[in-house]
Amino acid sequence: MKAGQKLWTRDELILTMNLYWRIEFGKYHKGHPEVKRLAELIGRTPSAVALKLGNLASFDPSLKERGIKGASNASKLDREIWNEFYENPDILPYESEKLRAKFEGKTIEELNEIDLNSLPKLGKEREAIVKIRVNQNLFRQAVLQSYSGACCISGISNTELLIAGHIIPWAMDEKQRLNPRNGLLMNSLHDKAYENGLITIRPDYVILVSSELKSDEQVWSRDYFAKYDGQKIRTPNRFSPQPEFLEQHYQERFRK
Repeated sequence: MKAGQKLWTRDELILTMNLYWRIEFGKYHKGHPEVKRLAELIGRTPSAVALKLGNLASFDPSLKERGIKGASNASKLDREIWNEFYENPDILPYESEKLRAKFEGKTIEELNEIDLNSLPKLGKEREAIVKIRVNQNLFRQAVLQSYSGACCISGISNTELLIAGHIIPWAMDEKQRLNPRNGLLMNSLHDKAYENGLITIRPDYVILVSSELKSDEQVWSRDYFAKYDGQKIRTPNRFSPQPEFLEQHYQERFRK
């Protein structure tokens, strides 16, 4: 460490890891508004935050699969925070949002734009609902940014029409609920078809359409489904879908 430099704290790294999830890979630069904002909150320079984001990228397995190494000077604590995010998906991502709210001087509900009128007044039920909504919001941001805000099948980029869906359903595997590699960004029609096994995506990212849909000779079936059969999805810039998750959907849920 150079003279005059200060060690990064655990809280600073948790907030930086939180930001890693929330902005698009390739935009981890000192001029990004979110990088500048975090730098202001933690008393670092935007360049230092951008460099730390690059350090965290060096641990990302989905980037390594594409031959992207990230920065080479990550610390032991950098790795510990990265591992904690993925080994404790029901704890640290949510805690990172609570920490961000504290640094921003807001409540976690305000930060995540949760309608207070829709929540119970007090108690564990309220806390549980807030946690679920915050986690869902963070998962959506991670998946949305990974696919550059466009449906992986159709390319639709209107965020109001996009769903950050789960490959392994939310109810089936609690540990994978917040894993962004368990996510796919699709428009609401294709998301529903995937959920019901009418389409699938193989581990090689090839789209398959069920025989039920392909045999339907109506124009909508051809235009919205059959024409994508055998094509590859638009691959994400990071957090690529876990191959074994895709295989599980193909084998167990696809209505061939």
